[in-house]
Amino acid sequence: MQIISKYFPDLTAVQQKQIDALDALYRDWNSKINVISRKDIDNLYEHHVLHSLAIAKLIHFRPGTRILDFGTGGGFPGIPLAILFPECQFRLIDGTGKKINVVNEVAKAIGLTNVEALHLRGEDEKGLYDFVVSRAVMPLTDMVKIVRKNIGKQQRNALPNGIITLKGGNLDAETKPFHKIIDITPVSNYFDEEWFKDKSILYLPL
Repeated sequence: MQIISKYFPDLTAVQQKQIDALDALYRDWNSKINVISRKDIDNLYEHHVLHSLAIAKLIHFRPGTRILDFGTGGGFPGIPLAILFPECQFRLIDGTGKKINVVNEVAKAIGLTNVEALHLRGEDEKGLYDFVVSRAVMPLTDMVKIVRKNIGKQQRNALPNGIITLKGGNLDAETKPFHKIIDITPVSNYFDEEWFKDKSILYLPL
């Protein structure tokens, strides 16, 4: 938990309490359904919560922003971002129903009222959003084909509407088709832990 307040020192008491509650909740759910790799559950805050919140270092979503978390899995990056931005609306979708059940239960347990989690494939999502966020779900070209239809025209934020995705490793081939417009930011610009060394935030205006 301390690793979160290290980089986000202005959390309210409610936000701090919600983040603190995630450990026990995810441990409990992980014992029933493998939401997070079993060997990685001890790194929940660094590898999952803080990693998700790297997006909040790139952009401070303005109140009223609508965000789609595409392929949320166990709720990342959507749940940590929803905690940080209570005045924004989040829809979290995933093709695995068991994981969406966990996301709904976690959101309910910590009192998140700005999250809607649905068992839905991206192809079937019809809504319009300011941003689509994700964490290493699929190659960027495939993702763009699916979610381009979901990016709304109305602008509310300092960054134009588009995709923000968290990725690791060498991204040259994946980003080549978008090289003129894509913005790639090393997560190590924001967080100094070793684990973030090869991680990047990709922002693609659409």
